[in-house]
Amino acid sequence: MKIWIDADACPRVIKEIVFRASERLRIPVCLVANKNLAKHATHLVESIVVGEGFDVADDYIADHAAPEDLVITADIPLAARIVAIGGVALDPRGELYTEENVGERLSMRDLMMELREGGLVQGGPSQFSLTDRQRFASSLDRLLTRLIREMRPVS
Repeated sequence: MKIWIDADACPRVIKEIVFRASERLRIPVCLVANKNLAKHATHLVESIVVGEGFDVADDYIADHAAPEDLVITADIPLAARIVAIGGVALDPRGELYTEENVGERLSMRDLMMELREGGLVQGGPSQFSLTDRQRFASSLDRLLTRLIREMRPVS
């Protein structure tokens, strides 16, 4: 198992929560972005810088993530791609993307984009809050516990 982070727009506090979980559980993390990222003191964290361009980081993650991996992303199309291969995707606010909800979330995203382009709706998601951070940490902990349990061979 590996944790992939769509790092271009991921809040720093979320990355730090993932890094702590990675250290505690000895799970490798791969940050993917189209800009240079800070170096990390642990060998468990790898940073990959991809070329500039729309969805280049997303494409890299989608092409390299395995079904047993966890992807942290706010990008709903990327999450849909991960779910389609049987992978697991979690957004930085702690919501798990599933086969049941990712299609609806894609549709809502597309609708909101059209409404914004038409000037009918302004703004985007609310500012990242302490509640969001706590929800993410709790969701990540539950999810990693489940994924690790599912990976263990049955005796």
